[in-house]
Amino acid sequence: MDAIRTSLDIKEYPDTEVQKNRVLTLEEWQEKWVERKITFHQEQGHQLLKKYLDTFLKGESGLRVFFPLCGKAVEMKWFADRGHSVVGVEISELGIREFFMEQNLTYSEEPITEIPGAKVFKSSLGNISLYCCSLFDLPRANIGKFDRIWDRGALVAINPGDRKRYADIMLSLMRKGVQYLLSVLSYDPTKHGGPPFYVSDAEIEKLFEK
Repeated sequence: MDAIRTSLDIKEYPDTEVQKNRVLTLEEWQEKWVERKITFHQEQGHQLLKKYLDTFLKGESGLRVFFPLCGKAVEMKWFADRGHSVVGVEISELGIREFFMEQNLTYSEEPITEIPGAKVFKSSLGNISLYCCSLFDLPRANIGKFDRIWDRGALVAINPGDRKRYADIMLSLMRKGVQYLLSVLSYDPTKHGGPPFYVSDAEIEKLFEK
């Protein structure tokens, strides 16, 4: 796995255990969409990805790009418009439908037979597929492996106790030579309960040391 790392001289906080027992349910995340508590959504796209997009893509074409906890990220359209294939997973059906509506994309939807109650939404061109289910159920859908993974806030959103499971799924989705671009936040975890949660560099390296 290739990592794009940027040294921002960010302070590391030692008290990383303070948030470890925090838990948000999938229903609570769905409620955030219904109640419009989605300040995590960036209407203009993520500045980190904009800055490193060329480095991230390396001039390659026809890549498979994965968006964990994709929401209605506008960046998905960026990759699709450049000829890449995008796959995302999101628990909120509302968020997925809003993505297609706001990007003026027609789509179809169908059940995922391997995951009862789950659906996949596909753009009419077939280059964007968004799975509406728990990320931890996604491996049952056999979605294949990816050349790029853009983690625009997934690792910092999942419950701290689920990070190992999360990292194992990400590792299972990686093709050889994958580029994994990860955005995390630096703040004192004793002053904010999260999410987004604080994840130290040391923990990131441990999670993905394979």
